[in-house]
Amino acid sequence: MNTAVRLASVTKVYGKGERAVTAINDVSIAIPQGTFSAVMGPSGSGKSTFLQCAAGLDRPTSGSVHLGAVETDLSTLPESKLTELRRERIGFVFQAFNLLAALNVQHNITLPLRLAGRRADPAHLAEILARVGLSGRARHLPSQLSGGEQQRVALARALITRPEVVFADEPTGALDTVTAREILKLLRHTVDVLGQTVVMVTHDPVAASYADSVLFLVKGRIAEVAAGLSASEIADRMTRVGTWA
Repeated sequence: MNTAVRLASVTKVYGKGERAVTAINDVSIAIPQGTFSAVMGPSGSGKSTFLQCAAGLDRPTSGSVHLGAVETDLSTLPESKLTELRRERIGFVFQAFNLLAALNVQHNITLPLRLAGRRADPAHLAEILARVGLSGRARHLPSQLSGGEQQRVALARALITRPEVVFADEPTGALDTVTAREILKLLRHTVDVLGQTVVMVTHDPVAASYADSVLFLVKGRIAEVAAGLSASEIADRMTRVGTWA
């Protein structure tokens, strides 16, 4: 199985001298294509930094990050090329929906393509709208949508460029339980049916249980990678993470 993203001995340090904080420390992991991975850990464990480095949003202090089967090294790309890569080869879904209020659903979804100087394929756009359940909402503004619908727009926007990896940072954090599960089912669907690769940071054991594997971070290091866990098993492991430090 090909690798979607690979971290090799990645360390990220913020600050200098006595104020230096090591957010992630010598992290190495390969995430296979077509899989759903969850990243968990207590507050301050390095979850967000892991995602930011893996997605090319932040550069590691040392080590390297490689994207795709061609092993593009994100840590050596100039900023202009890195911006282009993030726009065309990576999708993002965040807790805040980050939609532009003045743009309708269709234009919010196709914004990454327009920024790249590309036109949307009408058939692909229609397919994405259908898959996220927004076929009848293309002309609606974000203010006319529920929170769950807005997150569906954000997911569609992440998928429109046919990215190699979708990174999701607490994508259900602002949603009620029922709506959150709808979004998680959609993420699971993109993996099972579309062959998408999803890497999701979450604090919620139920959300993590939708993933194929769960990566547990403790004090910036990988403490365990476990597959096929139920929500209760994930919650149990989270109660014991302090003993792994």
